[in-house]
Amino acid sequence: MDAFFASVEQLDNPDLRGKPVAVGGGEKRGVIAAASYEARKFGVKSAMSGALAKSKCPELIFVKPNFKRYKQVSNEIKAIFLSYTDLVEPLSLDEAFLDVTANWHNHASATQIAQEIRQKIFEKTGLTASAGISVNKFVAKIASDINKPNGQKTIKPNEVLPFLERLPIHKFFGVGKVTADKMKSWGIFNGYQLKQHSLEFLTQNFGKSGAHFYYIVRGIQFSEVKPDRERKSVGTETTFADNKLSFDELQEPLLNVIDETARRLKSIQTKGRTITLKLKYTDFTVQTRSKTLENAVDDSTVIAEIISELCYQAPLKMPVRLIGVSLSNLNNSVVKPKVIAQLSFDF
Repeated sequence: MDAFFASVEQLDNPDLRGKPVAVGGGEKRGVIAAASYEARKFGVKSAMSGALAKSKCPELIFVKPNFKRYKQVSNEIKAIFLSYTDLVEPLSLDEAFLDVTANWHNHASATQIAQEIRQKIFEKTGLTASAGISVNKFVAKIASDINKPNGQKTIKPNEVLPFLERLPIHKFFGVGKVTADKMKSWGIFNGYQLKQHSLEFLTQNFGKSGAHFYYIVRGIQFSEVKPDRERKSVGTETTFADNKLSFDELQEPLLNVIDETARRLKSIQTKGRTITLKLKYTDFTVQTRSKTLENAVDDSTVIAEIISELCYQAPLKMPVRLIGVSLSNLNNSVVKPKVIAQLSFDF
């Protein structure tokens, strides 16, 4: 989806249309969850602090997130996906992979399927979507960004390798700033130059990620579209309007976060064994403290006892701007569908 949270807000509030909008954050505190395309022109983007965003775009309008509404729209979109394939792997409320190999409706091409899905999304929700179509998830994901917003890009099988060779190194999944700088120091600026290095060289210098880089630049990806994508953790975070100076000040907000986390666990009938406390300080450094139990839990009282124990493991380094509580090592039990066959398909 194109600037999903911000686009929903502009859809629901006509006064926001055509204006720079940031969902979440604030002029003094908080982090932005999404920015409209009008705001992005000024360099405003998600995960940016509200204060920095405001300095870049003085006319920026901050809107509180409404995740209940976003989920409602997301479910409407997912229903459209499921009318074309049952192989839908959600990545978030606004993004998913679809395997359309089976071609339920006998379309002429995968490109046509993407066009039709985007049109149905617009008719149903009033929102625009972009799509990428290719032979694997990695290439399709990159393709989906090429003609944003409200566009799509198909990279056919015979175009994949030339496309990857031309791709700037920072566009490869798993290549962050540090890795990109390291690669560039060795003269690796694009896929073609990455391709000149052996599997041994890449794994020696980048560990497991090195093998990923070696195969992906050759158009090889082993990851299937998994509709039963397993949730790894359940948690809740909150950013404070004013910094908290002690654990005493954190007690009440922690209880609220714990109660919400327990509610989310119960809503999906899941329990977790590893309980983690997250603290983000005023210098934006993050500290986590965890404890793993013998039995999985979802009870707020038990979680609160463990969080209290984690709080006093060590003193606070400095004032706290954000807290979070999450449970992992979940007791998920998902039945995986069987894929009978993979068929050839035109692009």
